[in-house]
This record gives sequence, structure tokens and C-alpha cells, in this order.
Amino acid sequence: MVERVKTGIPGFDEILNGGIPKRNVVLLSGGPGTGKSIFGQQYLWNGLQKGEPGVLVTLEEHPVQVRINMRQFGWDVRRYEQEGLFAIVDAFTAGIGEAAKRERYVVRDPTDVGLLIDILREAIRETGAQRVVIDSVSTLYLTKPSIARSVVLQLKKILSGTGTTSILVSQVSVTERGFGGPGVEHAADGIVRLDLDEFDGELVRSLIIWKMRGTRHSMRRHPFDITDKGIVVYHDKVVRAHGKIEY
Repeated sequence: MVERVKTGIPGFDEILNGGIPKRNVVLLSGGPGTGKSIFGQQYLWNGLQKGEPGVLVTLEEHPVQVRINMRQFGWDVRRYEQEGLFAIVDAFTAGIGEAAKRERYVVRDPTDVGLLIDILREAIRETGAQRVVIDSVSTLYLTKPSIARSVVLQLKKILSGTGTTSILVSQVSVTERGFGGPGVEHAADGIVRLDLDEFDGELVRSLIIWKMRGTRHSMRRHPFDITDKGIVVYHDKVVRAHGKIEY
């Protein structure tokens, strides 16, 4: 039997045959506005509700803003931070600013992958994290795409080794068909692609699981919505090439 981690995202576990296989490192890829950060935060919040501690590494947004964004969905993580069950690793501010000085886990040089890994390992150990999200991993190799696969493999070694089940958020451009860096798709255990496409003057959100080691999964493209409670995936519907949604 495959040991699985339920994301708790409505409809998503259904197309994944019950959840993400434990210890998998999943690349969550998509363009701007597709809901990648919300997906990752929802995954962590649902873990906290199940008694599973988590760590969020933020590379593109101030930790204070991340907490505000999460509260908009009803995900107030401050109590879990105080209890030592949740941590935000600040790899955005480099410790600059009054608010940043109050953060517990700060990466002074966000371009130093080794330093980030050391602080991430410390946060995982101190919280007992079972879920980790890095948002976004592509920031680490944006100016040096040739090291993309190496960076993901380094992270995978740490994340799998500590027993966490992790999501690496990966940025792609609107027109890009890849997953956010050369070779990263081979380094990750799973790939989930989020898309926002225009059909007949209307934007349609959809996701597809490109691969997931250790489990069967849906091979279809499913529509999803972002609601005031987070992401909802319509596992019983399929988006066709012309944008039509079918049951």
C-alpha cells in the first residue's frame, strides 16, 4: 500500500487516487495568476488542521504579506507559529526592515542555496514539519537556468531525507509549455501544471497532473476555481482543447 498525504484541496485528491505519495517532491508549475501560491498555502493549512506541522519558504513575497493573504481565506497561521508547529522561512527580505527583524527564520543571502537549505533544515527540525512549500523555487535559478536541475535535486535530497512531502512552486511565462527550468521535470517526483487560458473572451482555469511517481492519476485536464475558501477542483469535469467544459 502506498502511504499518501491528502492535500485536502477539494477534488484534487480524487484525481490523484487518494493523495500525494509520502516523501514525493512535487513541482507545481504555472504562469502568473494561476493560483500556485494559494494552492501551496492551502496544502499547508490543511496539514495543520490534521495535526501535520509545516514550513513555507517565501522567496518572492514579504512574510507579513503572506500571512495577510492567507488570512483572507480564513487561514490564520499565527497561533501555529506561536505553538512551534508552523514556520515561515524568510528568503525575501534578507533581514532588511523592522518587520523582517521579528522573523525567526531569515536567509540573509537568498541567492545562497546552501544557506537557504541550512535554515530550511533547521525550520523542519524545530517544527517537526511533515509538509513543506517553497514559493517559488525558480527564483533560485532565474538568472542561471543551467543550475535549475542541480538546485531541485539538492532540495529534493533534503526534503525527502527529512521525510517531508513537499511542493516546489515553479514560475513559467504565459506562453511557455515547459515547467520552469531545464531538467527540473526529471528531478521532481511529480508535476502539476496550473493554467489560465482564454477561450472566446473568457478565462478558464484548469490543471493537469503530468506525472506522479508511486501512484496512478487522472490523465485529463480538469477545471478549477479559486473561491473565498481556496481552490476547488472539479474532478468530474474535463476541459477540452476548445475550452468547453464537459462532464
